[in-house]
Amino acid sequence: MNGIAGKKALILGGIKGIGKEIALSLAKEKVKVAVNYYDWEESLDELKKDMDKVSNEYFILKTDLRKTENILALIKKAASYFGGLDILINNIERGGWPIVHGEYTQNQWDMEFGTTVRAKQWLFKEALPYLKASGDSAVINFSSIAGIVGRTGPASLVFNDGYAAANRGISLLTETWARLGAPEVRVNEIMLGFFETRHGEKTRGWELLTAKQKQDIKEHTLVQRYGKIKDIVKTVLFLIKDAPFITGSVIKLDGGYTIGGEKIYPMPPSQDNI
Repeated sequence: MNGIAGKKALILGGIKGIGKEIALSLAKEKVKVAVNYYDWEESLDELKKDMDKVSNEYFILKTDLRKTENILALIKKAASYFGGLDILINNIERGGWPIVHGEYTQNQWDMEFGTTVRAKQWLFKEALPYLKASGDSAVINFSSIAGIVGRTGPASLVFNDGYAAANRGISLLTETWARLGAPEVRVNEIMLGFFETRHGEKTRGWELLTAKQKQDIKEHTLVQRYGKIKDIVKTVLFLIKDAPFITGSVIKLDGGYTIGGEKIYPMPPSQDNI
């Protein structure tokens, strides 16, 4: 058995995209997986079929995490089904694109904070006793580089102000939770740049960008490409399996977008005659 076989995981936002691929990758590692979803009901049958191919030790829940009164029941159900909780993948968010939504409404603002920040907080709070009891557990928060770059540069059509503010708050929670969880619980954060199913070509709003606007985003990214879900899965597995000394850290998984806008001029010739 490998180091994580037999562990119990709860993956939020697991109906498709990033959450689903993380659930599948953990199931392949013989982790017992609970997958929660709320939206995208039409993707449920495909999720079940794909999970059936790799594991029979999984179950799927449907919970509206914007309603904090639902969260304790979700955690209890996930922990009791397999007899504990060792891994929490906090992959939940709502983000409005300026190019889609334009100016904020109060409902949009409240939905983004309620999902991106508040739900994460209550999930960790209710899960912490089970994670502590595990003795060797891991939490991974997902956030966005919007928390660093905000509504600036090529990203200014993609990241709204409220979404950026919410994501900056996640990094504070990551550090606080790492302190609260230590030494039994390691808490880390993966801050995502432009990925195929997050801020990228398979998301609503991407086709509203012009070819030039899309190219500007790619050119701002040092590795000159958008991220793939496999990049995320590899990072998740690293943090869970191979990083026992990392906690309270934020990994910018962005291909260098956050530093890519600044160019380095050639080194000038020396004017020193000494």
